[in-house]
Amino acid sequence: MTQYAAIMLAAGIGVPILAALNAALGRLIGSPNAAAVILFAIAFFASALVLLVLGGSEAVAKAAQAPRHLLLGGVLVAFYVLTITHVAPHFGVGNAVFFVLLGQLISTAAIDHFGLFGAQVTPLTLMRAGGIAVMAIGVAITQLA
Repeated sequence: MTQYAAIMLAAGIGVPILAALNAALGRLIGSPNAAAVILFAIAFFASALVLLVLGGSEAVAKAAQAPRHLLLGGVLVAFYVLTITHVAPHFGVGNAVFFVLLGQLISTAAIDHFGLFGAQVTPLTLMRAGGIAVMAIGVAITQLA
């Protein structure tokens, strides 16, 4: 479990760095949309390299049989990258990521509570809702300070 926590902590650290880097690239080249395309091209090649090195390429063919709604993650990641690249230079990386985190807290609670998309069901108890509220308040305080 510790290794999973460490990996996700690293991923979380990367989110605002990604936002700042891509926003700066978009400003530098004069097109947030082009910056997003460049990011996705690099991400595609990095992901393809990991797939080749670690194996699993046969699973790509199975995606054709997957329910279409399971492929919407690609649309959501594009939405995130495009919006953070457009918004961060005007709103600030911290403010943009704050609202992303707030949205994540809300959607995570719903996904877990209802077991959406095959997720493990974790009911939204009063204690859990309180914890989420404390997290949201803590994130808000970081932006007010």
